[in-house]
Amino acid sequence: MKKQLTITLGQSTSAGAKPENEDFYGARIPDDAQLDNKGISIAIADGMSGSDGGKEASELSVTQFLTDYYSTPESWTVKHAVNRIMSALNSMLFSQGQKRYSSSKGLVTTFSAVVLKSQTAHLFHVGDTRIYRLRRGDFVQLTNDHRIWLSNDREYLSRALGIDIHLEIDYRRTPIEAGDLYFLSTDGIHDFISDKELNEHLSAHWNNPQKASEVILQAALDNKSDDNITCQVVRIDAIAKANKKEFYEKLTRLPFPPDLTAGNILDSFEIIRELNATSRSQVYLAEDTFNEGAYSGDDNEKKLVVIKTPSVNFEDDPAYIDLFLHEEWVAKRLDSPHLIKVCELKHQRNFLYTAVEYIQGQTLKQWMAENPKANVTQVRGSITQIVRGLRSMHRMEMIHQDIKPDNIIIDKNNTLIIIDFGSTKVSGLAEIQSVVEHNNIIGTANYSAPEYFKGEQGTNRSDIYSLGVIAYEMFTGKLPYGEISPERAANKTFIYTSIREYNPLVPEWVDLAVRKAVQPNPAKRYSLLSEFVTDLSKPNNELISSNHAEPLMERNPVMFWKMMALIEFILLLLAVFTIYK
Repeated sequence: MKKQLTITLGQSTSAGAKPENEDFYGARIPDDAQLDNKGISIAIADGMSGSDGGKEASELSVTQFLTDYYSTPESWTVKHAVNRIMSALNSMLFSQGQKRYSSSKGLVTTFSAVVLKSQTAHLFHVGDTRIYRLRRGDFVQLTNDHRIWLSNDREYLSRALGIDIHLEIDYRRTPIEAGDLYFLSTDGIHDFISDKELNEHLSAHWNNPQKASEVILQAALDNKSDDNITCQVVRIDAIAKANKKEFYEKLTRLPFPPDLTAGNILDSFEIIRELNATSRSQVYLAEDTFNEGAYSGDDNEKKLVVIKTPSVNFEDDPAYIDLFLHEEWVAKRLDSPHLIKVCELKHQRNFLYTAVEYIQGQTLKQWMAENPKANVTQVRGSITQIVRGLRSMHRMEMIHQDIKPDNIIIDKNNTLIIIDFGSTKVSGLAEIQSVVEHNNIIGTANYSAPEYFKGEQGTNRSDIYSLGVIAYEMFTGKLPYGEISPERAANKTFIYTSIREYNPLVPEWVDLAVRKAVQPNPAKRYSLLSEFVTDLSKPNNELISSNHAEPLMERNPVMFWKMMALIEFILLLLAVFTIYK
């Protein structure tokens, strides 16, 4: 059996000495897929004293957070998802507070949350609610209070949700262990009970979190707490740990299809012909006889799809099968006219394969062979379209990792479409503990960023590098650093040859933009796709100035060595002339 993340939760709240309870708390424990992909979330909030709508702000922040978090894309990291949600919450509370109460203190609340995903606790905090952890008798506070003390008895919140248009969120991640207790509290608890006493109560009632929360609430009342009183006790009962046998059985429930030829039927697909075959997969053109009208507005046209089947060579390789399924998972979560679409099957699938839309056209590689040394307008137009597709992926925290001319199709309307998501890195999935180890996925060596060959993780800048290589090749028919062998790439010296050496019609400012895109050091590359497109559209004076300030050896090493060779030749001639004079 797969060992899932499980917790026991205790929660208690009271208005205490105040007439109204402006604290709020909540938790959500999803089942199955969302438990793996999103995890368990726990949140606590305390409406700020003096806030006109403190009670509403605390309730809204917790309920909205617990709802919105599970609506964010599975591909997003926990940090990215929660930061987006909390920033949106803050903007909404601030603007509504201004409109309804004409005050920056209209809808203000402190907020702390824990998201438990796989084997990690992600902590988010703003204000003076707190998160603690008790582990094997060691009780530690994991958050810092955002309070400014004016005197011994006067203080104010320096940070809270809704208090300012700008929000700074404290974030921390820490590994979890079975047996850990996480304790969340409002200041009506921790301002009136010492850490030593909290530790004693939690340790005494470790086996019953609900009892622990009730005992601590009563202790705060006994200690004359003058505020609302709320706490949550979360015990980690088990952490996620997948079972290898179960994982393999899940992957192999569907058998690999046999070799297919024209006329064969695969579920509802009739094979028309084989399009491509490698040692890893087979690709076929097929007609969908079931999903009538699903892919074309013309009922008289055949409903053509592309079927990709796994190679039987990898029938007993869970890592290969996992990556094969990964490609379809990625495609289903993307939506852009510049990204290939997966076909939603309306029938039962009896074999392992993927079906994607059929795009009538040619690859960018084929176009480049027919159109050597493209002009600036052609290259800029192509790069702009590819960027639109990549931007959709990057917004979902996905990195393609295998951008190359063979993976871009130009359809009959001259729309460029990115295909093949088998190497795509998904940040959200990387947070989930897996039973299979995938080596650092590297695409085609000539187009892969140098950091991959050093064992480093890819980033958005890695895709920008691949894009720069494509632009260079479109202009010149060559590669910026020549042919690259994967075995020797880690030790390769990357010396850039100006585009203008091969294609003098390309302006210097365009060459500089491409050069920056293919910088071997990712820190010197563009950080945003839009920056590269902008610099391909108009001269970047700052880039031009910085280039002219560089020594010739750095900005044009080929020209430098040519000049050195010329000087050496002249000196040699002078020496010969002197000897025989």
